[in-house]
Amino acid sequence: MTATSSTATPTPVTPARGPRRFGSPGSLGPVGLVLAGGISVQFGGALAVTLMPRAGAPGVVTLRLLAAAVVLLLVCRPRLRGHSRADWGTVIAFGIAMGAMNGLFYEAVARIPLGPAVTLEVLGPLSLSVLASRRAINALWAGLALLGVFLLSGGGFGSLDPTGVGFALGAGAMWAIYILFSARTGRRFPQADGLALAMAIAALLFLPIGIASAGSRLLNPATVALGSAVALLSSVLPYTLELLALRRLPASTFAILMSLEPAIAATAGFLILGQSLSAAEAAAIALVIAASIGAVRTQVGRGRARVEPAPEA
Repeated sequence: MTATSSTATPTPVTPARGPRRFGSPGSLGPVGLVLAGGISVQFGGALAVTLMPRAGAPGVVTLRLLAAAVVLLLVCRPRLRGHSRADWGTVIAFGIAMGAMNGLFYEAVARIPLGPAVTLEVLGPLSLSVLASRRAINALWAGLALLGVFLLSGGGFGSLDPTGVGFALGAGAMWAIYILFSARTGRRFPQADGLALAMAIAALLFLPIGIASAGSRLLNPATVALGSAVALLSSVLPYTLELLALRRLPASTFAILMSLEPAIAATAGFLILGQSLSAAEAAAIALVIAASIGAVRTQVGRGRARVEPAPEA
């Protein structure tokens, strides 16, 4: 990909062989990438909760970022030369946002349950969807998803640890920034090279925090193995899929699709952590899914209108 100027809402990249309709066969690929990434990251997050007693939140984040960075650097082997100052500024900002998002989120789940943590975190992408969208209908879908988020919380967060709530909200803000810089990095670096460099930057920045917090526990073989599994599920696979998806999805549509995360997290919590769903939580999941489907259908209709020729007179 050649470097392009950064904007608030990334525009889809048109394939070199000619225009392609968003609604044509295979054109929903970016949506599938986002959903697959969401499933991977939430099941990885549930696994990370079981790792907390071994290494603590900073230790888990350090293992996750280090293992993911090693895998991506070995697979991608990104070039360090030939990039502009703007390219490096973008990938460094991406790495900082990635590290901060991970660190804040795991501090949150160390204090509050996984479902409410993800529910609060998703407010960041939802806010981005409203700010970045140029169509009023997307604000409606965001509002519907926000209602689902509120119901999923049980109607309020007053019983939760306020520090954990603050960490989750901070993670949501970093998630919104991550979305923007992931798209920009994807346009400036080929394949997943930018992601590999950003992951290495995030790992280096977080390493001193992890060592100070967990110390020798980071060297325990079982802890390292579990941390590597978390890295693959929560970092390598989902971040790669999301980066590829953001090359063809506007940030507003991507952000609304992120509202599926609480539903996926609830499922992962049930299967791995034994957390059950109430009727209100099931209704909330239905609202969030409806909002995401509406966002996708809106984007499909917009793509069709953009490429279909006008009727002959």
